[in-house]
Amino acid sequence: MLGFLFNAKEVQELEYLLKRELEEMLLDFSDKRIDSLVKRAMEERYSIMFRMYARIASPSELSKYVRRRKLGEEHFT
Repeated sequence: MLGFLFNAKEVQELEYLLKRELEEMLLDFSDKRIDSLVKRAMEERYSIMFRMYARIASPSELSKYVRRRKLGEEHFT
């Protein structure tokens, strides 16, 4: 485990970067052209980035990025 100390400006920047990446991945999950193998790797990365974002975001902000799966959708994790 690593620990980092960030000032307020750095936390804002990290939050911004994580939000943009999560939003982009959410859009990519709905893209039918992306292979299931690639989506499986994306799912793993999304999980890691979501947990990172959960450490700095409020619950209301975090709820925007919770994955909503459709019934019958393939489980990639």
